[in-house]
Amino acid sequence: MRKTRLLRNPFSALAAILASFVALTYPAAADPVCHHAMSLVGEPKTKADYKNFDWVNPDAPKGGAVRQFVEGAFDTLNPFSDKGVKAAGLGLLYDTLMASSSDEPATGYGLIAECAMYPDDFSSVTFKLRPEARHHDGQPITPEDVIYSLETLKKINPLYTYYYKNVVKAEKTGDHEVKFTFDSTGNRELPMIVGELAIMPKHYWGDGKRDVDATTVEPPLGNGAYKVKSVEISRRIVYERVADYWAKDLPVMKGQYNFDTLDFVYYRDRTPAFEDFKTGRLDLWAEVSAGDWATKYDFDALNKGLVKKEAIPVERVAPMQAFAFNLRRKQFQDPRVRQAFGLLFNFEEANKKLFYDLYVRVGSYFENSELQSKGLPEGRELEILTEIKDQIPPEVFTTEWKNPVNKDQTEYREHQKAAMKLFNAAGWKLGPDRVLKNEAGEPFVAEFLIDSETFQRIILPYVQNLQALGVQASVRVVDSAQYKQREDKRDFDIIVDNFAQSVSPGNEQRQFWGSESADKDGSRNTIGIKNPAVDKLIDKIVFAKDRAELVAATHALDRVLLWNFYLVPHWHYPYERLAYWDVFGRPAKTPSQTAAPMQTWWIDAEKAKATNVARGQ
Repeated sequence: MRKTRLLRNPFSALAAILASFVALTYPAAADPVCHHAMSLVGEPKTKADYKNFDWVNPDAPKGGAVRQFVEGAFDTLNPFSDKGVKAAGLGLLYDTLMASSSDEPATGYGLIAECAMYPDDFSSVTFKLRPEARHHDGQPITPEDVIYSLETLKKINPLYTYYYKNVVKAEKTGDHEVKFTFDSTGNRELPMIVGELAIMPKHYWGDGKRDVDATTVEPPLGNGAYKVKSVEISRRIVYERVADYWAKDLPVMKGQYNFDTLDFVYYRDRTPAFEDFKTGRLDLWAEVSAGDWATKYDFDALNKGLVKKEAIPVERVAPMQAFAFNLRRKQFQDPRVRQAFGLLFNFEEANKKLFYDLYVRVGSYFENSELQSKGLPEGRELEILTEIKDQIPPEVFTTEWKNPVNKDQTEYREHQKAAMKLFNAAGWKLGPDRVLKNEAGEPFVAEFLIDSETFQRIILPYVQNLQALGVQASVRVVDSAQYKQREDKRDFDIIVDNFAQSVSPGNEQRQFWGSESADKDGSRNTIGIKNPAVDKLIDKIVFAKDRAELVAATHALDRVLLWNFYLVPHWHYPYERLAYWDVFGRPAKTPSQTAAPMQTWWIDAEKAKATNVARGQ
């Protein structure tokens, strides 16, 4: 699963959590075994008799409040529909069949479902539901709720339409049992992604009084660790811990979600928000700006040790954040034009002047993993690419794709010259007025659409580089609601997008790049890719018979996407930057996939007493 995507879409992180597999171990069909966990990376780390995860404190005290910043605004509390701008944190309201492990890629442990059964041909998966599972109103979570959730999500939201495309049937097979049947065999990922399904209370959403496909400001009924306490639309949403949460003592939830209240405070601008953090009105700050991290953490509370500043390492595939072209716009349909745009983005200058050389350029859709394509294709990857040789750029076979590097202005000028040649070859000529125009005399127009002032300082130098070669480039900043509407309706030239990947790519690739999703408003194929070769490679990934086949097919997809220049890659940073007032306790071990402060930290009473006195609270 872009810079604010995780805040706007509470379920977007689900696709990012999926990861690589070696092989799943499946029981014989005649004697099915119900597994407490499913993993695509061999065996789960934790055995069936586990008491809690080793990255939590099972005795963490409950209590206290955490206030944190969110940029922008929101207008809906419905986390399921693709309409409206969702409030931060809505994913806290709903449990899933299986809970992802924050310390293991592609591993899910039984939550609403006690365990899962699956045949060795991957044709179905059956979940045994916990009889004690309850919604917040005390009603049990039933097979009917599970079936309703799948059918409803597939119907109302393009994200889930494609994600669960291969799930063709859900049926009740017992008082506490649901079976999902797939339309094909050989897709090893399907049991795992069905386990991600968030379960909706059918008696609430399907009662005929509410439109599940509409925006709403009514706090919805849930079944997770938190419920909505209070709401000020576009200003604040506060969640309170459910004291009698049905799963609080299960091993899969022990020691987690320890704060009594989680307060998400919205600001239109980061500057006043950071001032509030510095003075103690906010407790936790996730820093997204390398420049601010390097220059703005010299204030009284930090110097006195009341505020801590920490870069916490994480082990996951670097997301492909980038300037993404809208291929539905005719000026971006020629790959030579898109390649020219890539040559004119001077990352090295931006990294030096804006990021203090803290970032690493993204050079793959699967950066920082074994799935990243390198060198020239060989072995099984070469065989796969040869099958579609006539449908892909010839450079795929002859040249390793690399981002342009500008060590100095001399190299950048060479890239300028190369870019102009590409523009000319694509039919865009520089006229006497120094404007690029096509044969019809139309100027080359490119508007960067963003919803945050933060990116403006990054884009403006790029705009100047494009203008120097005759592109009528500009930046438009809109509010988050208008941004989402324009993005969903494909009313943009270029946006900043973020494609979070995993070490086990699968069905989500159809959402990102598949032809069928290109013409669907609100789908994740924001670029509008409709490429038969890409579709074939996605199928190779989805139906890979083993890890070696998956890696080879993913290398091939990575290489074809790169050589089509669908976007201009940005950068990544293999840490989560957190600043926080020194009131928290933390487990001895930090999970590998995320810092997880909301999930695993707690309020340390002694620290809080001393720190709160110092900050006048």
